[in-house]
Amino acid sequence: MPVRTKAVASAALLTLALTACGAEIAPAGDAATGSAHYPVTVVNCGAEVTYRAKPARAVSNDVGITELLLALGLTDRMAGYVMPDDKGRVDEVAWKDGYRRTTWLSKQQITKEIVLEARADLVFAGWHYGFSDADGFTPEALSGLGIDSYVLSESCRSGKGPERGVMSPLDALYTDLANLGEIFDVRDRADRLIADFRAQVAAVPQPERRPRVFLYDSGEDKPYTSGRFAAPQEIIAKAGGENVMGDIADSWTTVGWESVVQRDPEVIVINNYGATDAEAKRKFLKSFPPLAGVSAVRNDRIVVLDYVDLVESPRNPAAITTLAKHLRLPAGG
Repeated sequence: MPVRTKAVASAALLTLALTACGAEIAPAGDAATGSAHYPVTVVNCGAEVTYRAKPARAVSNDVGITELLLALGLTDRMAGYVMPDDKGRVDEVAWKDGYRRTTWLSKQQITKEIVLEARADLVFAGWHYGFSDADGFTPEALSGLGIDSYVLSESCRSGKGPERGVMSPLDALYTDLANLGEIFDVRDRADRLIADFRAQVAAVPQPERRPRVFLYDSGEDKPYTSGRFAAPQEIIAKAGGENVMGDIADSWTTVGWESVVQRDPEVIVINNYGATDAEAKRKFLKSFPPLAGVSAVRNDRIVVLDYVDLVESPRNPAAITTLAKHLRLPAGG
């Protein structure tokens, strides 16, 4: 039978819950007015961005981005969040109280109208995670409305075209936590989270042989997967595997099935979200004729992780711990 996992290992949830609860004890505005800290400038996607005051009504887009703010204990600085309801459960995580204390503004696509109605003073989103030239929802457009932005580092454009990603995925996570710590004047909290996450990742044992792993997000004609700059790259690597698409200089991208067959993954990780659930995706992989000879399908080594585990989020370290348990293959494969 295929291996199924929960989104986050229970031990890791306990560690994060303690951290998050500790952050909740002292509210985000605990440093008098915080005015001495501002203006503050951070480097975001290669550009210097200045924030002249502590955000008071931040709006986040998507689940991983929202949980970065919740993990930092910033619910009192949030006007709310935008995300569909098919990205995983939010009532079983360390930040469930944070979700309850802020507002689910919309389950649809984020728009200028939503953030204006929320009276947002900062929007935290990313390219392909809310920001879109085609829809006119960009940091530049928001700036014209007097609203600051912060761009998710996993989504930074490389400058070479549509490709995204300018740093390794865990560096993106740590960079965003550090930057948000500066922007919201909670750098001590950010540093504690970063130290906890680094220690958690470092504690994961590495196998003598690294199995080949393919991340399957979606798509039947062509699969959507993770290249070198999306979070699964380091989730797989730090768990002890090798991303078979790790040579692609992009984050989330489409490839051909022939390249999957050629690279013969020994384990397939399913990204669980959307209208097509993990079981339907597993059935497709098992019944798709071109994959019949692929090791992972032949040996039924299919692992399920939730969407929020596999995009940049504070759940990434726990996902590494969880996946590592399923990459310990028998000797000889």
